[in-house]
Amino acid sequence: MSDTPAPTSICIDDIEIGMSRSITKVISDRDIEMFAEVSTDHNPVHLNDDYAKGTMFKGRIAHGMLSAGLISALLGEHLPGHGTIYMGQTLKFLAPVRPGDEVKAEVKVTAIDRERRRVTLETHCAVGDTVVIKGEAVVLAPACKKD
Repeated sequence: MSDTPAPTSICIDDIEIGMSRSITKVISDRDIEMFAEVSTDHNPVHLNDDYAKGTMFKGRIAHGMLSAGLISALLGEHLPGHGTIYMGQTLKFLAPVRPGDEVKAEVKVTAIDRERRRVTLETHCAVGDTVVIKGEAVVLAPACKKD
């Protein structure tokens, strides 16, 4: 990953509406192959050039959940960060990601329920100016340590 901030842990008391974080990653053939192995999704649209050329995409594409995984990385590593528990995520896949594409994932805080430690974030991934995934996540943020 490039342009990746150092891992953090932001406790619920320090999170504010509008806070955001982003990371970028170039999706490689190896990433796609490893994701296929881990997920057991060996759909040839992801792995077979000849097959993929005959699809509506006219070539291989990355698994949508591979790009969506960058959102998970942001939530678990950066905002709120270590100690975050995923509670829910909506995703709308808008365009394909191809091998070699640089994906920028971003999350932005849109609502906070401090009493329940719930944080709602707008989420999206883009390749250049093209939004490829958009959605919303709800997480349980880490509690603040009391001195």
